[in-house]
Amino acid sequence: MSELHSFVVNEEDDGTRLDVFLQGVCDLSRSRLQRLIGDDAVRVDDVRQKSSYRVHLSERVDVDIPEAVPLRALAQDLPLSILHEDADVLVIDKAAGMTVHPAHGSPDGTLVNALLHHCHDLSGVNGVLRPGIVHRLDRETTGLLMVAKNDHAHRHLAAQLEARTVERRYLALLWGGVLEPGVVDAALDRNRKDRLKMAVVTRGGRRAVTRVQPLEEMAGFLTWVEFRLETGRTHQIRVHAEHMGHPVFGDPVYSGRTWVNGIEPELRPAAQILLKSLKRQALHAATLGFVHPRTEETVRFVSELPTDLAQTVAAARALPRQ
Repeated sequence: MSELHSFVVNEEDDGTRLDVFLQGVCDLSRSRLQRLIGDDAVRVDDVRQKSSYRVHLSERVDVDIPEAVPLRALAQDLPLSILHEDADVLVIDKAAGMTVHPAHGSPDGTLVNALLHHCHDLSGVNGVLRPGIVHRLDRETTGLLMVAKNDHAHRHLAAQLEARTVERRYLALLWGGVLEPGVVDAALDRNRKDRLKMAVVTRGGRRAVTRVQPLEEMAGFLTWVEFRLETGRTHQIRVHAEHMGHPVFGDPVYSGRTWVNGIEPELRPAAQILLKSLKRQALHAATLGFVHPRTEETVRFVSELPTDLAQTVAAARALPRQ
């Protein structure tokens, strides 16, 4: 079985590449869309076209999307850093490079695979691919995650997230040396040009609120910052940081590796050295606090900086201020 989706090109998208146009209207990656185009599953006014074809106003684009093959997460013996465990809840200190749950691009080697090996059973509220997962961290973001071991715990923790009572504090190294404390209240939605990215939008989207507290300026071009999440949207801190004009240092998606080209020439050599020392975004989920779903007591956990980020911050502190 497959599903046929049809879209009409509007004035805004006139002249856009076919694959880019489809990224803006389909919740699929560009590589997946290009495969569909190559497999003759996409037609423009009933005519097969290449990915590079430029669509025109009022053309109809049909996409025949095959039914996805169901995936099921399998238990795998993988390294797992556990800060706390009881009958209801796990608190994990996630390492960089680990995806939280399986997807078509990463069917194994995820946190869920490791959890299933450790626990054998988790809450089923989020389905077979996301058992126990109440909230997420990006693949290259390190730090604290709470995991529900049963459905009661899952619903209790999810309700706290919905009520915005969970304490989630992140530490990040941002580009830019002048940053004021404040609140970013800017809705997020999928980027129309790249469905793998998020973007700040003025209409529609989902409300996203991030509190910003600068802690320390370093080397004249970096600031060590604490973020506190009130909502938990995909890529929220990373997108809000870029929106502020202070991308997360090292972020390969949201300007964190290209921002170096815009700083003062005399600062670039030191910045380039720091970038080479950190292969990911400088973002760490450092503090997690919530009400325990069984005891009703408030619990709070703190994660130390991982080695790569701690070394980068120390190197930045050692640089002379410009």
